[in-house]
Amino acid sequence: MKPKQIFNSILAVLFVFPLMGTFAQQAANSGSIEVITTFDYPGTGNSTLPQKINERGDIVGVFLDSSGVTRGFVRFSNGSFSAPIVDPNDTVGFTEGRGINNSRTVVGDYAASDGNLHGFFLSGGTFTEYDVPGAVFTAVLAINNPADFAGTFIDGSGIQQAFVSVGGTLTLFSVPAAVATLAYDINDSKRLVVGYYIDSAAILHGYYRDANGALHFPIDPPGSVATILFGDNNRNWVVGRYADASGVTHGLFFVPPNNFFTFDFPGSTFTSLNGISSQGNITGRYVDASGIAHGFIARVRGTPPTTPAGPEMKANVSRSLVAPLNPSPSAWGGAMPAR
Repeated sequence: MKPKQIFNSILAVLFVFPLMGTFAQQAANSGSIEVITTFDYPGTGNSTLPQKINERGDIVGVFLDSSGVTRGFVRFSNGSFSAPIVDPNDTVGFTEGRGINNSRTVVGDYAASDGNLHGFFLSGGTFTEYDVPGAVFTAVLAINNPADFAGTFIDGSGIQQAFVSVGGTLTLFSVPAAVATLAYDINDSKRLVVGYYIDSAAILHGYYRDANGALHFPIDPPGSVATILFGDNNRNWVVGRYADASGVTHGLFFVPPNNFFTFDFPGSTFTSLNGISSQGNITGRYVDASGIAHGFIARVRGTPPTTPAGPEMKANVSRSLVAPLNPSPSAWGGAMPAR
């Protein structure tokens, strides 16, 4: 897959009004999700796509500059930013920061001249390249504090599977009958793995893998036409996003096995919740009218209201601000892991 195809469709269909002040979406006598601040990687025209947040409050992510070059970054807990993260083997202008743990080890992926992604670890300024043995394509998407990690790979036969490495033992797995399976996060306490898969009808669904290795799927809030689970924490709280048939994309808070809460950035038709720490700090993004993505930090207050799966779940956003979201795998990631 050519690197230029990676980011062309990611931002074109997103629209939102910027936040003014603090927002909390909540139900009576329950917790809430409250936006604390927004942020952008420095530079005119940069789109900012946060990915994960550690217990220190450091955020790893991706930014796209106005020329389409993709770089990783870390936003430290004091609000300062790292220099752009560029893998030394990146020959095409595409490096992503995907995961970060409390020791500030960063994991991610980069594109090379072979047209495939390859994984990396970055610690103390030193890059270590990583490919699943026998893989032609590897993306490392998460790392926890014991240094277990997770991601996705494609082998020589073209099959896309998920992987987890726990205590140095690598396990490869797929959701049955899926055409692609991707693992996005692994927590410390229960080794809960979350991610998404693509079924034979090209529909995206969330799943989780428990500490015993059992897969639970599909995880889809009511009304979803495409669901991605991006992050989890040691309380087994899960965040992600889903699209509905009206072309609106909602932030998703999920508590296994079947409780959901929709979170929408004020005025937004696209909200993505990408990472959550054990303290309940969340990072994600929204996109403005000019097509620029902005990061935000939110906080869970109490226990957010969750609703068991069912038709009573409602969305609370305008439906008229954006062209319908393309739910196909190519628009959401396909072989390229979604961000």
